[in-house]
Amino acid sequence: MSAGERQGAAGVTTAEQWWELFFRYGPYGLLGLATAVSAVTGDLIMSRSDVYAAMVMVPLALALQLWWGRVAATAGAASRAAQCYFVARTLLAFGLTWCNPFYAVFATLGYFDSARLLPQRGVRPGLLATAVILAGSQSGSGMPPVTLMNWIAFVILLALHGTLTMVFAQIGNREAEQSRTQVDTIAELESANARLERAMAENAGLHAQLLVQAREAGVADERSRLAAEIHDTIAQGLTGIIAQLQAVASTADTDPGLAREHLVRAAALARHSLGEARRSVHNLVPAALEHDDLPGALGKTVTTWSERTGVRAEFTVTGTVEPLHDEVGATLLRIAEEALANAGRHAGASRTGITLSYMGDEITLDVRDDGRGFDPDALPPHGGAGGFGLGGMRARAERIAGTVEVETGPGLGTAVSARVPLVRHD
Repeated sequence: MSAGERQGAAGVTTAEQWWELFFRYGPYGLLGLATAVSAVTGDLIMSRSDVYAAMVMVPLALALQLWWGRVAATAGAASRAAQCYFVARTLLAFGLTWCNPFYAVFATLGYFDSARLLPQRGVRPGLLATAVILAGSQSGSGMPPVTLMNWIAFVILLALHGTLTMVFAQIGNREAEQSRTQVDTIAELESANARLERAMAENAGLHAQLLVQAREAGVADERSRLAAEIHDTIAQGLTGIIAQLQAVASTADTDPGLAREHLVRAAALARHSLGEARRSVHNLVPAALEHDDLPGALGKTVTTWSERTGVRAEFTVTGTVEPLHDEVGATLLRIAEEALANAGRHAGASRTGITLSYMGDEITLDVRDDGRGFDPDALPPHGGAGGFGLGGMRARAERIAGTVEVETGPGLGTAVSARVPLVRHD
């Protein structure tokens, strides 16, 4: 895209585009201006041989400029063609300035494009050559200087232009450094963009993997929850029903009234277990907590269990009772039910104590019995997948950042202690 096309596309000409226009058309303008001024002043300054020499060199300079205009786009900066163009133009400017000092106007191009056309080591010599041409043109007698005063003026002017040479060289070096910095910055940005694209692709893959893992974890957690709920409701209910029916079979002939009482308890257990199973499937709070707080629900659960098993049970509440989050209450109620069920099935206990303690930011549930106890090291390790029994109690407590500890031994009874955060009801 040309400078004019870029200008039309952007609507604004940038400084870089202005310089491009100057380097493309400026030499023609400066050569034409110097030739016009030299033609006006030729009779005063130039000899006949100078005129003839200028008439030869001006077309050569024009031809050189036309050639460079065609190859500049493909030659590139500091190329062999660019160096040849700069040297040939400087020699022609020197020759024209020798014929007429006003051609120094054309020679000033060397100050602007030496850093653009020459390699780094050739910039200062190019600027110095331009300084010699301009100092000679301004010494008062043209080139070469004629009198001593002309030579003194030439030396002073050469020192001045030498200083300008250093300034232009410094500017050129700074521009070159900025260009290198821009190139390095662009390369770093491209590399960073490439790394960012790779990271985004990796993140997309990780995101998809995490979604799959989260979905699988959700399915596994729901299965674990349902398994624990079924164990705590249907399995325990069926165990109680079987126990009541066995009692019916053993008392039907000797005590029909007691047998009917056991039948009523079995039917009540069946209805209760069916309701709890439905609530578990829908992940609702236990029915005991619908109309009572946790102490009330635990009290009724302990009383019902004591009547069904014939084991003496005492329930105690310590601390200030506070409304609990449904999940906390349901967890502690299910742990209590499982601990009592274990005491009734395995411990052979004659007495059981249940204590619910409100302790500021924590709430604890302790279930103790005087049964036969067991060796905790003989139990299979808990796999963390929900499990039943003690493993199920621990899994329930862990879901709400709680813990369950068991103290027991053969012949020493069993104490189950659950400790969970006290999360208040909203």
